[in-house]
Amino acid sequence: MTQFAESDFAWTIARMLLQINAVALRPQQPFTWTSGIKSPIYCDNRLTMSYPQVRDFIAQGFADLINREWGQVDVVAGTATAGIPHAAFVAQKLSLPMAYIRSSAKGHGKENMIEGIIQLGQRVVVIEDLISTGGSSIKAAKAVQEAGGTVVGVAAIFTYGFEKAARTFAQAGIPMRTLTSYDVLLKTALANGYISEQEVAFLEAWRKDPEHWQV
Repeated sequence: MTQFAESDFAWTIARMLLQINAVALRPQQPFTWTSGIKSPIYCDNRLTMSYPQVRDFIAQGFADLINREWGQVDVVAGTATAGIPHAAFVAQKLSLPMAYIRSSAKGHGKENMIEGIIQLGQRVVVIEDLISTGGSSIKAAKAVQEAGGTVVGVAAIFTYGFEKAARTFAQAGIPMRTLTSYDVLLKTALANGYISEQEVAFLEAWRKDPEHWQV
């Protein structure tokens, strides 16, 4: 099951991301993703690292979410690379061990895919910066499971809310929670004058079928 917050906190996070340009909306001049998909939105949550108040607000949001949704956990694990700093900030707030998960095993040394210690049976929460299709998140979660950990869930700052991601997490049987969402972001952007009603329609149409979306 997935859950996308629409709380005051979610609106605040969305507003912060817009204010620091971590999220850019260009319905008429779309960005091109690595996959080749044309997108009217670009989300770069790495920028949050440069804003102490924003990153601390996010870290506290993650800490509160973890305590509320999963209770006691043993390890906070970030995905490489964008999830790593947020995992570190959260682990510090919760006084928990932290690890990080590479996208693939190193080709030298111990050939680790996971850096840090995850022991058999430990409850692990995986931290992402954003969720698109969910594929990389599930790959990271499976690496934790193969190391003997129990993945209680994946937590991310933002999700596009793609149906494909919902199916991916459901099939893997792994809960996913986010601090804010695409729907909240659009409402916040509209309310604060970043986009018009017509552009909201463009952005909503893209999310329904991003692979075939046309300007």
